Amino acid sequence: MNYVVATNSKPQVSILNGIVMGGGAGASVHGRFRVATENSVFAMPETALGLFPGVGASYFLSRLPGFFGEYLGLTGSRLDGAEMLACGLATHFVPSVRLALLEEALCKVNSSDPAIISATIDDFSQQPSLKVKSAYHRLDIINQCFSRRTIEEIISALESKDGNGTDNWILSTIKSLKTASPTSLKISLRLVIEVRD
Repeated sequence: MNYVVATNSKPQVSILNGIVMGGGAGASVHGRFRVATENSVFAMPETALGLFPGVGASYFLSRLPGFFGEYLGLTGSRLDGAEMLACGLATHFVPSVRLALLEEALCKVNSSDPAIISATIDDFSQQPSLKVKSAYHRLDIINQCFSRRTIEEIISALESKDGNGTDNWILSTIKSLKTASPTSLKISLRLVIEVRD
């Protein structure tokens, strides 16, 4: 299904005005247009459940900036709509109060030309600001730590970045990794590495 969504000649517009996890991510992220809002919440929580990301997640996670995909897939961290746009999981950000107008405008488009559809969505789009505590602001540390080839090396790298144990984001990230299923973490990391390589 992911391949069909990604290669369909008729562009898909997914409006992500709520929770985008698991199958919802797979059914939308592979489409051409992904519209996030202030209500969007994206996560891949599988490793905390003893599972591993499916739905073609290894494909789209491996294509996010730097090693942000590994971070998301392993920690299950949640992103809001602004973060989804910043990392490329969303192609547009439209405030939810404008969604009805966007849908009306899209229904009037008499073309499957991606440029026309994109221009229509652009008319309703905004550039949101990332929150101060957004994990996307930590991309340098994420790249340094999550570029490692094993879970043990990732945890060790994170611990070395916060030698005195005062960085709450690092502590929270380590806790997420240490409380997740070890087998799920190893499978998830291997999946993303295999697709990336």
